[in-house]
Amino acid sequence: MKSAEAPVPGPGPAHVPASGLRERKKRMTRAAIFEVAARLFSERGFENVTVAEIADAANISVKTLFTYVRSKEELVFSDEPNILDALVAAVRDRPAGQAPLDAVTSTLLNALVADTDPAGLEGFHKLIGQSPAVRSRLRALWDETEDALTNALTEPGDDVHEHAAHRLEAASLMVLARTVTSQEVRALVASAVDAHATDGAAAERQALGEWIRDAADRLNQGLKAAGR
Repeated sequence: MKSAEAPVPGPGPAHVPASGLRERKKRMTRAAIFEVAARLFSERGFENVTVAEIADAANISVKTLFTYVRSKEELVFSDEPNILDALVAAVRDRPAGQAPLDAVTSTLLNALVADTDPAGLEGFHKLIGQSPAVRSRLRALWDETEDALTNALTEPGDDVHEHAAHRLEAASLMVLARTVTSQEVRALVASAVDAHATDGAAAERQALGEWIRDAADRLNQGLKAAGR
């Protein structure tokens, strides 16, 4: 008599290796740290937030936090897209007929309205603070963004003269982005807030928005004179 075959076991629950779970937890913890840091920095400013406060808000110890970053300054710039990335995307994906300066200006103004987003312009304004290390990293990001804007403006078949012109235009676009975070514009915004103490946030957005529009108009005149 033929013996009955053993039943073939059906698919059981997927097994996730312990190493995979650890890596996933690390990624989640890292994301939580940067999210908390961005929120606190954008709300109160870089200088007014301590590492201990960030660790506490992320439900970890300070010692654990420093296994993910080497310094407080590293917490300012996460791997997530920020306003500078948005500027490059706006120029690269702008509709036919839209000037690059208009794309950049619209993106800055839209980010200013989205002030509940830590990556928004108003939050970014507060986030960077006055730390020399943060400002140094920001300057490096400006250079990287200028390179990316130059590439976004470049068309197949452009000659060396067009490449040079694209670099000049990209640098002009970055002038607008960089002045938004300058000490002079920060002082201008602060004076507007002081003058409208009853609604400081609205005054800040209005003052910064007016500056962006005015600066864009001035740059537009220069770009037109250069034939761009």
